[in-house]
Amino acid sequence: MANLREGCILSSMTFPERKTLAERIKHNAREIGFDLVGVTAAGPAQSHARYTNWLSRGHHGGMSYLARPDAVARRADMRELLPSARSAVVVAMNYYQPPPPPPSSTGEGKVGRYAWGDDYHEIIAEKLERLVTFIEAEIGHTVAHKICVDTSAILEREWAVRAGLGWIGKNTLLISPRAGSWLLLGELLLDLELEADVPFSTNHCGTCTRCIEVCPTHCILPDRDLDARRCIAYLTIELRGALPGPTDLNESIGDWVFGCDVCQEVCPWNRFARPTREAAFELRYATLNLRELLEMNDKTFRAQFAHSAIRRAKCEGLARNASIIVANRKHSEENP
Repeated sequence: MANLREGCILSSMTFPERKTLAERIKHNAREIGFDLVGVTAAGPAQSHARYTNWLSRGHHGGMSYLARPDAVARRADMRELLPSARSAVVVAMNYYQPPPPPPSSTGEGKVGRYAWGDDYHEIIAEKLERLVTFIEAEIGHTVAHKICVDTSAILEREWAVRAGLGWIGKNTLLISPRAGSWLLLGELLLDLELEADVPFSTNHCGTCTRCIEVCPTHCILPDRDLDARRCIAYLTIELRGALPGPTDLNESIGDWVFGCDVCQEVCPWNRFARPTREAAFELRYATLNLRELLEMNDKTFRAQFAHSAIRRAKCEGLARNASIIVANRKHSEENP
């Protein structure tokens, strides 16, 4: 009966009360360390058909977990993750850092900026837990909730747009007119009715095609789609085993040992990016020593990258990437 009475009280909140609570939640989220925050109503995902079409074309490559029937079904509606969800608080954290000086040694491979510091999954999840504690203190009781950080079956970029955070750019990433695209997303699903923000309705990419033109592997397609099978981030992180032919993919990886930032580095909107204010994102791994990766064993790998997103590539994946970079540099030296 207590839960029923609490639900009745929340459902009977007036519009000003719902709006005031949403504003307090957003204010606290910013104090906790989120750079962008918005609220949207729970419901079906409008881009689900686009997602299933992307899968049908095989653009997910070897990421078979994305195509599992249960995972596809859950992405159709966030209430598949939390049946009682009525609202979602969508947050974003800026992870941008200016590039460090070039490495003094040619025996280094580059790392995508999002993995320069501590693992963002842990950072965002911990902050969302703190936000839940604040919300429950505000309303005076516990609330059913679900924290999502990248690994949950949710079409998070759509929900970020619907929460007013930005638009999906031609490079397929969320872009904020205030912060650019160096953003990591998280969602807090709540059994709580909150006043929703106005969805972001404008596309500000215009006629710009810099990200498409500069992509080393031509994986960015004209319709805001991405063929992961050719994406350097996929090839260096998600792909298991040897790279598929043709050999141009090996050459196009260049000196990226984990991830790729090329499409973001050329985006005009990233001129508005400011260095992250999150200490946990401070520079640890802008580059990795190739010889060390080639000689590393699983035990050393697990110890070194225990709290880093880099562990996603696994020890053998980093060694494979290091081998490709070494071969690329040898080929470049022999064919100047």
